Amino acid sequence: MTQPSDRKASGPFARLSPRVQWGLLIAGSIVFATLFAMGGLPAALLLGPMVAGIIVACSGGQVRAPRLPVFAAQTIVGCLLARSITSEIVLTFVNGWPLFLSVVLAIVGLSAALGWALTRLKVLPGTTAVWGTAPGGASAMMLMSGAFGADARLVAFMQYLRVVMVAAIATIVARLWVGPSGATVADAGWFAAVHWPGLIATLAIAGVGGVIGHLLRIPAGGLLVPMLIGAVFEGTGLLHITLPPWLLAISYAFLGWSVGLGFTREILVHASRALPQVLLATFVIIGFCGLLAWILVHAAGIDPLTAYLATSPGGMDSVAIIAASSNVDLSFVMALQTVRLAIVLIVGPPLARFISQRMT
Repeated sequence: MTQPSDRKASGPFARLSPRVQWGLLIAGSIVFATLFAMGGLPAALLLGPMVAGIIVACSGGQVRAPRLPVFAAQTIVGCLLARSITSEIVLTFVNGWPLFLSVVLAIVGLSAALGWALTRLKVLPGTTAVWGTAPGGASAMMLMSGAFGADARLVAFMQYLRVVMVAAIATIVARLWVGPSGATVADAGWFAAVHWPGLIATLAIAGVGGVIGHLLRIPAGGLLVPMLIGAVFEGTGLLHITLPPWLLAISYAFLGWSVGLGFTREILVHASRALPQVLLATFVIIGFCGLLAWILVHAAGIDPLTAYLATSPGGMDSVAIIAASSNVDLSFVMALQTVRLAIVLIVGPPLARFISQRMT
């Protein structure tokens, strides 16, 4: 399960066998994921393995996440994103598309400007800042960035730092608005009954889409092609994407390891040096989205909490959980979040190329 590394081994893990390193990595992933989940952090199942991978890599570990399971995990995430595109969300968008596009383009435009500024100031290398500031799905941006020459490790650092901050602020706002007695989202459970025909069909979409993306050499094709195919089936009602929690947990673990095990002490030092600028850019995006929410309240008559959650920049899964436990228009929130993700996935690659060409 290991891959050779050109990095000189040093640290307490350097003398341990690959089997022992994997055992410590898995154990650490479970511990961190559990702690993050107990603390209410979003994407705990991905962040836990990522943090464990960083610790192992920076402690001299030489194990690497195997490519095939990582690629398979990308196809599963693609199906997860496709599941967000329901017929109700499509109908909500069709009925108010000028408003949705105006808000989304404003958010995407500001994030692109901030990414360009960070790139221009050489805060981060290459197009890393462009992908790091993109207000789309964090896992999708992390996966796509590597295919376009950015440092996926620093992109993950920027994206998940913003996800945590946005989720924390959104949770506080929702709690202040609806009070601590708001409803909670029911947990389906790790061993809940699985709809096997739906799961088999979902895995078929993931497999076929992944193969097509690989054969056509589409950047991040393992993510994008299954997402597009799955969105068609989900949006038309022909199929309900079925992804049991244990499958998502395994997929997130491999993706977290693929990023975390690539970290070095030098990368962490670079990330810490860029932290003030990254935090400033994050607060600017959050503040701008808050301004757009205020405009939606006064210009379109949207209730404040719905407007705020709909415009929150990133962390679509965590926003969905918060929205589902609050008295808001869930379809409006998810429609705007989904449209923004789709636009970022479409404009991200050409935007990265454009900025890269201007910087060289």
